[in-house]
Amino acid sequence: MRLIKELQALKSIPFTHATLKSLLKNYKNPNDKIKRMVKQGEIIRVKQSLYVLGDIYYDVNISKELLANLIYGPSYISLEYALSYYGLIPERVYEITSITIKMKKRYDTAFGRFTYTKSPACLYSKGITIKSNKDHTSYLIASVEKALCDKIIFTQKLGIASVDAMIEYLQYDLRVDMDELKGFDLDIINQCISCGYKVKLLHLLYKTIEKLQERQDVAADDKVLDIWSQDYFLQLVDKIH
Repeated sequence: MRLIKELQALKSIPFTHATLKSLLKNYKNPNDKIKRMVKQGEIIRVKQSLYVLGDIYYDVNISKELLANLIYGPSYISLEYALSYYGLIPERVYEITSITIKMKKRYDTAFGRFTYTKSPACLYSKGITIKSNKDHTSYLIASVEKALCDKIIFTQKLGIASVDAMIEYLQYDLRVDMDELKGFDLDIINQCISCGYKVKLLHLLYKTIEKLQERQDVAADDKVLDIWSQDYFLQLVDKIH
């Protein structure tokens, strides 16, 4: 019972095989005890040496984002899952897609599929942000700009050679909400360009978003001018009368 209380104190935080063995130090065969706990649903094995408390003791949703960081690292969430997370694409993505500097991997777990794409170290370090869960645990995820850059960089054989072709890819292939691009931080795309990978494609992405943002600025200026003109006209009419 003491063991379960100690595990319950961890709540939704995943724990390692080493942590379990330290809690089971008074057992003659701690590994056998761990196997029984898994079989009885007291703990759930995520992968070798990584566990979470079973829902018979703690009925709460485990953060898949946190698991993604812990299953294989160093890594951060990106690509399709991150694009969906931010609402940039309409599809709900169930596979948790991540970027790593290690070899590519795939894990099929009780919590779903987790995939990891290898990235050069220079690119890996750009545009990563930290998000927090309600239980105060945190995880690494690409910014929305970096997630889109990653998608373009790591998609093979993208035959995009113009801004128009980039717009078509974003709008019809990825089904990106184009209005969301107007708020993008272009500096993050520039940081990715500086690493020297898929430079032409990233330049086209930069130019595409820059044009969208310029159109937005022009539209905003026109709106202000229109409001000012109407106000001036009303004042003039008032003076005449």
